[in-house]
Amino acid sequence: MNNHRVVITGLGAISGLGLDTASFWEALKAGRSGIRKLGPEIEEGVKISLGATVPEFDPDSYFSEEELSILDRHSQLAVIAAQEAVEDAGLIKNHVVLQDAAAIIGTGCGGKHTDEATYEQLYKKQSSRAHPLTIPKGMPSAAASMVSLHLGIKGPAFVLASACASGSHSIIQGMTMIQSGMIDVALVGASDAPFTYGLLKSWDALRVASSDTCRPFCEDRSGLVLGEGAGIMVLESEQHARKRGARIYAELAGCGMTSDAGHITRPDISGITTAMKNALNHAELAPEDVDYINAHGTGTLVNDATETEAINRVFDDHAKELAVSSTKSMHGHALGASSALELIATILAIYHDIIPPTANFTKADKLCDLDYVPNKSRHSKVNVAISNSFAFGGLNAVIALKKYKRDEG
Repeated sequence: MNNHRVVITGLGAISGLGLDTASFWEALKAGRSGIRKLGPEIEEGVKISLGATVPEFDPDSYFSEEELSILDRHSQLAVIAAQEAVEDAGLIKNHVVLQDAAAIIGTGCGGKHTDEATYEQLYKKQSSRAHPLTIPKGMPSAAASMVSLHLGIKGPAFVLASACASGSHSIIQGMTMIQSGMIDVALVGASDAPFTYGLLKSWDALRVASSDTCRPFCEDRSGLVLGEGAGIMVLESEQHARKRGARIYAELAGCGMTSDAGHITRPDISGITTAMKNALNHAELAPEDVDYINAHGTGTLVNDATETEAINRVFDDHAKELAVSSTKSMHGHALGASSALELIATILAIYHDIIPPTANFTKADKLCDLDYVPNKSRHSKVNVAISNSFAFGGLNAVIALKKYKRDEG
């Protein structure tokens, strides 16, 4: 095992459940879903009618007009969540701790709002030129650049993209860089803003979106519901965090990553089980050590049954003792940002010993035979938890967390 334990010291979240981490956690504890009818901003011809969009979000209250000219919506969300995470960690912009830190931001879609505004200008309105800042505003790496710029981070900064596992892969990248001794501090997570005409029409075409709500693992589940948002966290080496007297939420104990090398959309049980086993092995955990699994749990027919079977294979008899829930039932499937938001939910479950529920739960599917914590959160000791993320393209990432205990290691 590595010599550098990695801990989480700051959290930032903006999502369909609210503008900050407190709102996010309060909604999760209450089992309150942020899924709602999409408003008139969604263009005619889009079949998708539901989404977990950020409520009452006014970019002008966060950024100047000049700043907004260079900030795509997904970059705005990333910066807001990063600023909250840094403040939560007891740091401020340009702090000496941040100057050598890394900023590793995941995204599934990148600057789609900028892309679509450009296409509308050029092709629909027949304009002869694009906005002069189109490239820096819409480039895939924009979110990392903007987080770096807004917080004074001068260490490694880049964007990582692996569809719905982007957040998890970004967090794992930050963790391994700290474990290697390359850096002491990393801002990690992901941001996505998929509510554009082109993306919604594309999701329409996949025919996996629900027309009523997201109810993972249920007999009458009807598909996923898209969400938007950003989840960012501050990671530090334990030594660095303790030296500055930081509050520690949990230990980032290990990870497992695999690729199915199979179907582009259908999950492969072998890839999923291996990712979970690898995470346990990396964290030096036995299956019976795990108390809670934050499931990928999209609400689609194939994913939920496959994930359930994989959990049964990996955990065997202990699977029936586990609490398993999908918070996508509340914040929606925010694509690359989902895995980051879900890890924040898992961190808070460990920190507060409260397991968030699977909301909108009706009756479990016959192929889904685990304890899915239906509808109501549960006060229960959570010493160890894992968070699952399984992305299109067969890209799997599982992160293991432990309750932080100072006398270990």
